[in-house]
Amino acid sequence: MLEELLRMLPSADAYFWATYAGAELDLLTTLRGKRHGVEFKWADTPRLTRSMHSALGDLALEHLWVVYPGAKRYRLHERVTVIPASEVASIAATAG
Repeated sequence: MLEELLRMLPSADAYFWATYAGAELDLLTTLRGKRHGVEFKWADTPRLTRSMHSALGDLALEHLWVVYPGAKRYRLHERVTVIPASEVASIAATAG
């Protein structure tokens, strides 16, 4: 799924982010000059984690997407959206 998303992104800057305290972000990229994050979760109902809070604050993310195997799109936070894996192309569309 990550490789598929990377092929769709117009930008070559794609990073994994982690802190010594254990916070992680699967993908950090820049879209239209702003930082965005992507987390991939296998849970049926992903929740806002400490790592997500850290990434939002420390990296000043414009938005964070959580990609999961479920079927519904929903918000976890004003800057965090959970999306089905089938909608991963919508992240790349943000750059357009």
